[in-house]
Amino acid sequence: MKDLIKEYALGYAMLRDAIEGLTEEELRFKPAPDKWSIHQILIHVTDSEISSTSRLKKVLAEDEPTLKSFDQDAWASNLGYDLLDREQYLLLFKMLRSSMQTILDNLTSEQSERVGVYIDQGRFTFKQLMEFRVEHVCNHLAQIERVKKAYHDEAKET
Repeated sequence: MKDLIKEYALGYAMLRDAIEGLTEEELRFKPAPDKWSIHQILIHVTDSEISSTSRLKKVLAEDEPTLKSFDQDAWASNLGYDLLDREQYLLLFKMLRSSMQTILDNLTSEQSERVGVYIDQGRFTFKQLMEFRVEHVCNHLAQIERVKKAYHDEAKET
C-alpha cells in the first residue's frame, strides 16, 4: 500500500510535467471534434478527483457506503470546460491530493480493506479505489501524450 500511496502523491507533479512548455494552442488543440483537448483533460481529471476524494473518504468513514459515479461526458459538455481556469483546477487537484496525505499516512491495513459499493459495478476495497485513482491519472497522461503527438503530426502536414 505504501508504494500506491507514493504513486498517488505524484499525480500532480506528473500532470505538471506532461504540460511543461506547451503553448496555449497546444493545450486547446482537439485531435478530433469528439475528442478532448489537453485543457479539457486536465479539467476532467480534477472533476474526477473531486468526486473520488469524497468516495474515498466515505469508504473510510462509513460502513459499506453506496458510491455513485458521475457522467464525465455530461460534465465536459455542460459545465463549459473550455471556459474554466486550468491553473485553478490544477491547484485544486494538488490540494485534493495533498488533503488526503495525512489520512493515507496513517492508514491501517484494516482500513485499506474497507469496502464501498457501486450499484452498477459492485464492491471495491479502499485499496482498489486508490489503484483506480492512480490508473486514472496514468491513463489521462497517456491521452495527453496522444493529443500532443496529434498536434505535432498535424503541424507537420501544414
